[in-house]
Amino acid sequence: MSTEPARPGSATASALRRRYGGMKSIELFTGAGGMALGLARASFHVETVIERDPWACDSIRLNQQKGIEHVCTWRLLQSDVREVNFEEQAGDVALLAGGPPCQPFSVAGRNRTHGDDRNMFPAMLDAVRAVAPFSVLIENVPGLLRGRLQKYFEYVILQLGRPTLLRRDGESWAAHAERLREAGRSHVRATELAYDVRWQLLEAANFGVPQRRTRVFIVAFRRDLGTEWAFPTATHSREALLRDQWLTGDYWKRHGVPRRRRPTYPYSSIAPLLRAVELPAASLAPWRTVRDALARLPEPSEPGEEVILPNHVLIRGARPYRKHTGSPLDEPAKTLKAGNHGVPGGENMIRRPDGSVRYFSIRECARLQGFPDDYEFVGSWKHLVRQLGNAVPVDLAEVLGKTIHATLRRRRPA
Repeated sequence: MSTEPARPGSATASALRRRYGGMKSIELFTGAGGMALGLARASFHVETVIERDPWACDSIRLNQQKGIEHVCTWRLLQSDVREVNFEEQAGDVALLAGGPPCQPFSVAGRNRTHGDDRNMFPAMLDAVRAVAPFSVLIENVPGLLRGRLQKYFEYVILQLGRPTLLRRDGESWAAHAERLREAGRSHVRATELAYDVRWQLLEAANFGVPQRRTRVFIVAFRRDLGTEWAFPTATHSREALLRDQWLTGDYWKRHGVPRRRRPTYPYSSIAPLLRAVELPAASLAPWRTVRDALARLPEPSEPGEEVILPNHVLIRGARPYRKHTGSPLDEPAKTLKAGNHGVPGGENMIRRPDGSVRYFSIRECARLQGFPDDYEFVGSWKHLVRQLGNAVPVDLAEVLGKTIHATLRRRRPA
């Protein structure tokens, strides 16, 4: 397979369009490529990815040079999305995806929302207007649903539903939101670009990701397609994991963990759950744990030693502190942090049953996010943890992508 990215219109790109049934996707705010990789696995032809961070772009380029499956055909634009001419990208775009920077809406951010120059929702909506994709997928932090931020979130949803009903000069966003609500109660003209919009908080662990990571996802389908769609239902559960660990013991047997090396039986905290999972209805798969994710992965190489796997080097200095005690080995990892306000400390650690802790290596973080072991990341530790902490888990993106792809295949003919 060629290591050069396929350009739109090239023979390779044309072949890919035929292979994926014309399901072309474009992604904004790509980062190191977690969502794009998941969407590619879901049978979308990821044609163009846009990212301005030079380290994330270098990571994508490196993996293109290595010929990593799917990645080597992406057209990478290293650019601020506000400077991209999206009219050049238009034309039968099946999916426009992206995770606008979360800092204006995160717990650690300044909560300035529309007044924050890092707010990229307006740029995302501009891209929707220019491209008019069949569908849209947006990911962001649950802080969008918190307190006064929720009103701005509702405004984003209203704009996505009627993207061409623009804000007037001098009009406040609150007044614009009210006008959009009124328009939503009226009939949509046949020539108007309009979307049916749905959103939901999803817990990544409920879909097989070995990490407790709750994010809000917005999915929209162009109204003229006449599609029907619903968010996928959970495939994994905590109750099933507890059942595997403390009722059947299959979890410990699978990992070859003798009784003397197992954690203390947490009876007082899980007894009610154990009673519930004894019911025959326990049909979901167990949550995947840190131990599951890191199975057959050797310990990180010591600094200065030969590196066995890319990015799998021990980082010294891990120590727990209040509210940051690391991720227990036999539970899904806590949410990996990007360290946008400094290199993360106690959040990105593994905690063994004996109480000892160490930082996750970058390779281990990549496993927790679903990247393949041959996918490399470029930069200092600060830049590396930012790329991994900001990524959408590959497996979750694939799950969502498959449902969107299947719905578009059933779309009403134009």
